[in-house]
Amino acid sequence: MNNSTASAGARRLHEQLSDWLIQDAYPVWADWGFDREHGAFHEKLTAAGPVQHVPRRARVQTRQIYAYSVAPGLGWKGGSESLVTPALDFFMRRYRRRDNLFSTLVHHDGRLADERADLYDQAFALLALASCQQLLGPRAGIVDAGVGLRGTLLEVLRRPGGGFDCGPGESPPLRSNPHMHLFESALAWSAVSDDPGWRALADELGELALRRIIDPRHGGLHELFDGQWRPLPPQPGQAIEPGHQFEWAWLLLNFDASPGSRARQAALRLYQIGVDHGINADDVVINALKDDLSVHDGAARLWPHTEWLKAAARLARLTGEARYWQDAQRAARTLLRFFENRPRGQWWDKLSADGKWVEEPAPASSFYHIVCSIAELGAQLE
Repeated sequence: MNNSTASAGARRLHEQLSDWLIQDAYPVWADWGFDREHGAFHEKLTAAGPVQHVPRRARVQTRQIYAYSVAPGLGWKGGSESLVTPALDFFMRRYRRRDNLFSTLVHHDGRLADERADLYDQAFALLALASCQQLLGPRAGIVDAGVGLRGTLLEVLRRPGGGFDCGPGESPPLRSNPHMHLFESALAWSAVSDDPGWRALADELGELALRRIIDPRHGGLHELFDGQWRPLPPQPGQAIEPGHQFEWAWLLLNFDASPGSRARQAALRLYQIGVDHGINADDVVINALKDDLSVHDGAARLWPHTEWLKAAARLARLTGEARYWQDAQRAARTLLRFFENRPRGQWWDKLSADGKWVEEPAPASSFYHIVCSIAELGAQLE
């Protein structure tokens, strides 16, 4: 298959994904997925509507702010500002702590449920504040909130040996995942702001990934580390996740995709680990690998398929190689399977190792991944 044929196939799949997103998902999550009484997003949907009165995670509010901030640029004209403006207000009023960090959880009516501040949630707060500027413009309150949060992170959570603690007063293990999303957010801010502090933060995190987080033995990366960024031995939560190999690959290509760069070479290796070891015969991205890259958890989630799609599409555009467009098609086809036989605009989130869908409400947290992958595929096809 030549490059033009492969990209044409990816274009047709992008049209299917975009139609589902604009005609089904965006309207449903704007209607059923938004609590207009309190001005916040629901956590989950079922065929009968939202799951009511459950605590709301900071990461869901911020991810949904991202999803609807970019919606007009993807073709949805359903009124994003009427969702993003109250949701941003709810988030800033209900989650923000006195120390300028954000709490992890509030009750459905805005009462505080868990005041802990996790680095993961701070990263998504920054992503929301960066992305909402595409919709609302660079308002002083938004920019000041982002700069203020960046300053607090650097002052309170930054570690002398590189990277950040997971929360105030917390000791290792260190986690690569929140650093990945902080990297993502710094790059997002660099795209909307000429403040050099954002690129400096992205440079710091990119170098941390290349020097410390990526394992020089095989070029993959783990989830848990000690205080010197050495991978911890096998334990709950420690693994090599194919989805994160793809996600870090995509971010490193956003960071520096110049031919021969360290970031590009590391991204190519991460991507190949994901493809060679993390995808089963049905084109399903499995959850986790062991340190020797053998299978640790053969079940699957929706989100790794979106990360495979993003990385494949970016590599296809950068390299011009048909094989990456073919991979993008494989990822897109599998992603579409997660939407089949579900209520309108909803999805399966989990697939068991023996290929059975897990029946449960559709989690709002996956929408960010879906939106980002459709946006990235479209951008690389332009």
